[in-house]
Amino acid sequence: MPVVPAEGEVRDRRELAARMRDGGLAIDARKPPWLRVGVPGGERYQRVRETLRGLRLHTVCQEAHCPNVAECWGGGTATVMLMGDVCTRGCRFCNVKTAAHPPPLDPDEPRHLAEAIRQLQLDYIVVTSVDRDDLPDGGAGHFADAIRRLKEIPRLLVEVLTPDFRGDPEAVRTVGRAAPDVFANNLETVRRLTPVVRDQKAGYDQTLAVLARMKREFPALVTKSSLMVGLGETEAEIEEALRDLRGAGVEIVTFGQYLRPSAWHLPVQEWVTPERFEAYRRMGERHGFRYVASGPLVRSSYRAAELFLRGELAARQARGGGGGESCGVSPET
Repeated sequence: MPVVPAEGEVRDRRELAARMRDGGLAIDARKPPWLRVGVPGGERYQRVRETLRGLRLHTVCQEAHCPNVAECWGGGTATVMLMGDVCTRGCRFCNVKTAAHPPPLDPDEPRHLAEAIRQLQLDYIVVTSVDRDDLPDGGAGHFADAIRRLKEIPRLLVEVLTPDFRGDPEAVRTVGRAAPDVFANNLETVRRLTPVVRDQKAGYDQTLAVLARMKREFPALVTKSSLMVGLGETEAEIEEALRDLRGAGVEIVTFGQYLRPSAWHLPVQEWVTPERFEAYRRMGERHGFRYVASGPLVRSSYRAAELFLRGELAARQARGGGGGESCGVSPET
């Protein structure tokens, strides 16, 4: 049953949204120089694009207008999006299309995904998806099928960035049993801003509970989450979010600048400087995260974090710890 917010909570949410809208930067405000990126190109970039297009696979790189598409595709990696390109949620930061009843799942999609990755000869893949609250299991079984097929590819490491499945424990277990190498679920923003930034079906504590359950029941998985900044959060709120993520056993965290996809989305409240991102990186390390990627153009599937994880997982497998060893970080209690 969905939680119905109290009248006061609805009023507070609307007031906060109005303040954010009125206080935001203009949609055409000139971005600072540290946010400018080059035009995508290069032979490998073209090959990744054409292979994914030929197999009718959606990528979050395109759907979310990711600024790192040139770096990632040029380096031979991509974040592929399962379950179509229509989401059942309407988060106010996201550019993915939304509808209450998206098209049915394509049962061949997990197989097509594995075929594409074989053709691209990647050794690390990030798989994410839209939210599918219209499905009984939120799409967890479909996700697990894709993970199992990908794990059949020799030497391939699989990172998944999943929906929260409305917090359903069995859906979370379904994904965990498929044994991805890295499990990510994004907190996105601080507690105070969550009701405005994210869809009402999402929730700050719901995300933390999913991450905590995955780490508790499947300790061999590396867990990861991501925060956007520039939405009006305070440093104290960021610190609270980091404490909460570590309390849930999260080992990897990324910070990136929120970029407004269109005039219909939440406005940017602040262009956060590289110096502040460096301060957030140090803050994350003080809280005990195994790795912190923090920068204006960093995204949850940031390639620097991928390279770190690839090295960590390869070292763990070399030590013979692939079956049950964690990444060396215990949840704080």
